Amino acid sequence: MQYYELMKNASERVGMEFNEDKYKKFMLYKDLLKEWNEKINLTAITEDEDIVKKHFIDCINAFEAEQFKTAKTIIDVGTGAGFPGLPIAIMRDDVEVTLLDALNKRINFLNIVINSLGLKNIRTIHARAEEGSRQKELRQSFDIATSRAVANMSMLSEFCIPYVKTGGYFIALKGPNIEEELVDGRNAVKTLGGVIEEVKPVKIEETDLNHNLVIVKIIKGCGKTYPRNMGNIKRKPLK
Repeated sequence: MQYYELMKNASERVGMEFNEDKYKKFMLYKDLLKEWNEKINLTAITEDEDIVKKHFIDCINAFEAEQFKTAKTIIDVGTGAGFPGLPIAIMRDDVEVTLLDALNKRINFLNIVINSLGLKNIRTIHARAEEGSRQKELRQSFDIATSRAVANMSMLSEFCIPYVKTGGYFIALKGPNIEEELVDGRNAVKTLGGVIEEVKPVKIEETDLNHNLVIVKIIKGCGKTYPRNMGNIKRKPLK
């Protein structure tokens, strides 16, 4: 129970309940992450305390955005090792979480974690971000699309916004210095049918790290033009 109080305090600070069952799930997740990281590249963060603070608590901090507390469906685009979608699913067993990633090895790892933790409210999809949202069952189907440390705001918006229902939200977990990203990001968001409603600073417990939640409300359906193919997204990012 070495990190229990730390995680409990972080959870309660954002208005979320934390208990021993959730803690045990996080610790098993941590152990599986370390084990599988030796086989496939999942994270550069490998020390137990750093995993707890820089991964788990950073993802729990997503609940600073009230939308994460009430959403019924969430998709984590480019989830990688499961952040932030898996911690969100552990914290809220009443929300349906979809983890989408382009690398099948990571999907296999995530399925092992999901089964080992006994999570019933989560599924995985193997697809590229810009291809998944062209599928009828995924396009404009979620209350929230989220992503953590995948790309700059302009590109990330094009990857994520097409998954969100009108009236829903795209919420990006970003680092400390996002002012420059937001210059182009605001126009990209507008083009895609959204508006940046708030940029919410968050602090990670017992560290000097300060991150931001960029909260985008979707006010009209994303046009069929988007997302473009990856080549165009990279060559001509929306501005």
